[in-house]
Amino acid sequence: MPMKPKKKLLDEAAVARTVHRIASQILEHHPDPATLALVGVHTRGVPLAKRIVKVLESLGAKKVPVGALDITLYRDDLTTIAANPVVKETTLGFSVDGRMVVLVDDVLFTGRTTRAALDALLDWGRPARIQLAVLVDRGHRELPIQADYTGKIVPTTREENVEVRLKEIDGEDAIWVMERDHA
Repeated sequence: MPMKPKKKLLDEAAVARTVHRIASQILEHHPDPATLALVGVHTRGVPLAKRIVKVLESLGAKKVPVGALDITLYRDDLTTIAANPVVKETTLGFSVDGRMVVLVDDVLFTGRTTRAALDALLDWGRPARIQLAVLVDRGHRELPIQADYTGKIVPTTREENVEVRLKEIDGEDAIWVMERDHA
């Protein structure tokens, strides 16, 4: 069933402030980010991770590596999402072994995407620690997963969706709550 916008949660300026706040929190917990790396989960977690790294570096952090992680083949709903799922490229130009890795995603919902991301990341090595940063936590967890850094907590119903739009992909920065269009 098609979805329609219900409520705009964040505009472009609010998205930028939220990303800055997440980066500040990460830097607060990692005052010496020499072993820190950020890994964005495709699709919107990748530009978010790059934005967070840009803010970290503007706040004085030395070069923080950033990577992109595809979780398609690690999903537990792979057979239901598409007959021919599109696999994107995982690009990690660094070793995750012994690093403090922050996984970055746009929305935390059931926790299943994060579980798949953890499985995919661990195939690349053994980080010292893995943390999770999300732009929006909408609740309804099915797995015991919690974000370490959260931009906004948004209570939703299961019938609603949270849609994150980013300039790099969608041409604008905004976060919307979407509802089913019963028309």
